[in-house]
Amino acid sequence: MNDADVSKQIQQMVRFIRQEAEEKANEISVSAEEEFNIEKLQIVEAEKKKIRQEYDRKAKQVDVKKKIEYSMQLNASRIKVLQAQDDIVNSMKESAGKDLLKVADGKKAYKKLLEDLIVQSLLRLKEPAVLLRCREVDKKVVESVLEEAKKAYADKANVPAPKITVDDRVFLPPPPKSGDSHEPYCSGGVVVASQDGKIVCENTLDARLDVVYRQKLPEIRKRLLG
Repeated sequence: MNDADVSKQIQQMVRFIRQEAEEKANEISVSAEEEFNIEKLQIVEAEKKKIRQEYDRKAKQVDVKKKIEYSMQLNASRIKVLQAQDDIVNSMKESAGKDLLKVADGKKAYKKLLEDLIVQSLLRLKEPAVLLRCREVDKKVVESVLEEAKKAYADKANVPAPKITVDDRVFLPPPPKSGDSHEPYCSGGVVVASQDGKIVCENTLDARLDVVYRQKLPEIRKRLLG
């Protein structure tokens, strides 16, 4: 072989090697591109997943917050309704309390009422001797009905007439000085206790109103509020 043939073969070998190198380089480039795209897709999907998870988390937080706010508003509304209902019922009791103050104005009727309250208290206590307290303004009226009250009790209970001591040192609170007075007051009636003070019958008009109020409260609420 002469130099021209050798040179020709060498050039052919170089072209072959270069072609193989280019094909290999293309394969590597294609493979690298595929791996890059796969990895990029995985990264994109992972980020999408994170975003969806974060969105779901925040959406749940918003939902929980809305539920809490709704619950708070509902409770606040219920409290307002209950407060309004209590205000209505309490205003009715206050109105009844103001009417009680007028009871003592009818002197004849109030005198009979005091006698009946004393008899009722004696029947509850069933003691041979008792201590009676009243308002200072009622002291004379109370003393004027004691004998009738003792006799009425003795006849009903079929026992000897009891000894009734009217406390002339400690009195029940007086009537209110004005309609908006916040001082303790008593609308009328009596408090009767055993001599040792262990048994007490509070038979004032205010106490009786409280008892009736507690007993009738469910019925009052039903009638007023449905």
